[in-house]
Amino acid sequence: MTEQQTFSYQQHEGLPQERRAALRVTVIGMLLDGVLGLLKVIAGTLFHSQALLVDGIHSFTDVVSDVVVLGVMRVSRQAPDEDHPYGHQRIETMGTMVLGSILIAVGAALAWDNTLRLLDGSTVNIPEWPVLVAAFISVASKEWIYRYTRRVGLAIRSDLIIANAWHSRTDALSSVVVLFSTIGAMLGYLWLDVLAAVIISGIIIHIGWRFTRDSVKELVDTGLSPEDTETLKHIASETDGVRNVHELRSRRMGHDILLDVHLVVSPEISVSEGHQIGMQVVNAMRNALDNILDINFHIDAENDEIHPQTSERLPDRAEIREALHQHIENLPPNNRLRLHYLRNRVHMELFMEIPQSEALPDARQISEDLGRYAWFGSIRIWHAHTEN
Repeated sequence: MTEQQTFSYQQHEGLPQERRAALRVTVIGMLLDGVLGLLKVIAGTLFHSQALLVDGIHSFTDVVSDVVVLGVMRVSRQAPDEDHPYGHQRIETMGTMVLGSILIAVGAALAWDNTLRLLDGSTVNIPEWPVLVAAFISVASKEWIYRYTRRVGLAIRSDLIIANAWHSRTDALSSVVVLFSTIGAMLGYLWLDVLAAVIISGIIIHIGWRFTRDSVKELVDTGLSPEDTETLKHIASETDGVRNVHELRSRRMGHDILLDVHLVVSPEISVSEGHQIGMQVVNAMRNALDNILDINFHIDAENDEIHPQTSERLPDRAEIREALHQHIENLPPNNRLRLHYLRNRVHMELFMEIPQSEALPDARQISEDLGRYAWFGSIRIWHAHTEN
């Protein structure tokens, strides 16, 4: 007996609310980034702070990332359709990868520029106190938008929104560096400004690399951790009726998990009982991990990792019935035939009603006759006497 069943679960009705939440927090962040970028570029230019000027350019990259988020979230949170039966979350993953790439590019550009300045050791103008005011405003504003964005991202389970929150956090860290390096420059340690800028550039690159790496791993269908996989296998194997779990494959799509699992059950049970055992496994797995989107379970009568897979060349029911008619005389029309395809053999159970006046079929002779077929495994005959 083999049955394959897909069990899906998705809160489609929550998608519009998620899109609205993502849109609202991203638009607020984009407006804030635009204002802060303009403020820092003007203040850095007028009051002699190269660090604040570069930090302002960093803020404008946040505006670009916000535009990416708006476009991606509009598409990725749509419900599944005919062309995308599993949904559109992978578009969000690609958006996260693009956002991480932007962070890497910005961090690398800032690191290169400030490293050259540090090695050059050229004298720069001492920044003035308005730079401190602009940097403080940036720190407070970006830390607030980071916390707000991250809270929304966790609520709607969006890696892209969470990545955008961390992009805001890097801007806040950049402004912290500007704040302290400006104080140091005012005290005469001009090199602190440049050194701190190099360090924060490295932090930006690290965060961008982390998001890009995780996105690429998801796009190439990297599975769950070995610990989570073993937990799910243990849950399935402990379910009543499951003899073995010989294959469990997983992949991620955004925050969601997709599973394929092969469950070995007794070959003597009915298809419906095997299906019910699979549904019990599904329920137990979902209780363990609430972000499982889709479980595709395959019911097997034997472990095909140990035994060879059943050949498609084995006879079907019609061919087997024809063989039985050739070797069983007067085969009653009201018979039932149950077939078991195991270890590349066909094992049969034949249920018949025979009048009391007729002799019972010789199961041993029938078995010997059928033994000339390469596919034959065994036959069991069940009979009940009826009145003439």
